[in-house]
Amino acid sequence: MREDATARQPKGSKGMSREELLALPVAVDLETSNRALGLGRSKGYELAKRGAYPCKVLRLGNAYRVVTADLLELLGLAA
Repeated sequence: MREDATARQPKGSKGMSREELLALPVAVDLETSNRALGLGRSKGYELAKRGAYPCKVLRLGNAYRVVTADLLELLGLAA
């Protein structure tokens, strides 16, 4: 019997495997972070605009970037 793909993902990642998370660059775009946290696009941007995103967000012009180390710490994957 074939194992379901979602059963192999860590409980906190919701949209990305542990391997995908650990392979991320130093900072990621907000959509990648939203995917890792299981947040929808609108909710993620709303939280970032309000300064209520669950980890550190950098505003670079019109773009948001999330510090990967903070994201991994939040998900319990920090080294």
